[in-house]
Formats: sequence, C-alpha cells, structure tokens
Amino acid sequence: MAREKSPQANPPVKRAPRKRSAAVTIEAAPPHTNFVDPQRRAALIARAAYFRAMHRGFVPGYEVADWLAAEAEVDAELLQGTVETSAA
Repeated sequence: MAREKSPQANPPVKRAPRKRSAAVTIEAAPPHTNFVDPQRRAALIARAAYFRAMHRGFVPGYEVADWLAAEAEVDAELLQGTVETSAA
C-alpha cells in the first residue's frame, strides 16, 4: 500500500534571489572627521570621570556610574565635534 502525504507537512516555498537594479547604488559614507584614537578616547573619559568624582567629593562606590556617565558625555561630544581630539 502506498504511503499518503501528511497534510501538515508543506514543503517550504523556494524563491529566486532578488535582482539588483543598476539604479540602486550604495554610496560610501564620508570619512569620519571626528575619529579619535582609542587611547585618547579612554584618556578623555578618565579625565571626565575624575572631575565627576571630584565634584562629588570622591565618595566611594560611584566609580562605575562616573565612568559610564563620562563615557556617554565624551561620546556625545565626539559626535557633535565639540571636543578636541588631538593630544595636547
């Protein structure tokens, strides 16, 4: 006796790959002018975190919070271009 197909098992639908039109081109992003060396970025963050801790009176227990807040602050300034990226 022949085996019947299960009505639950539907084979997946195979589709042809999409053709890319010549009109659609991917433009390269302009070079990032606010690039900063990772060591310079870390130094900027450390300096900002230090000033946050100093403003708080160096109360222990807030080191990570100071670092994360300083990191967000420095990154925002780097994106806006309001911080000097070259070492002084």
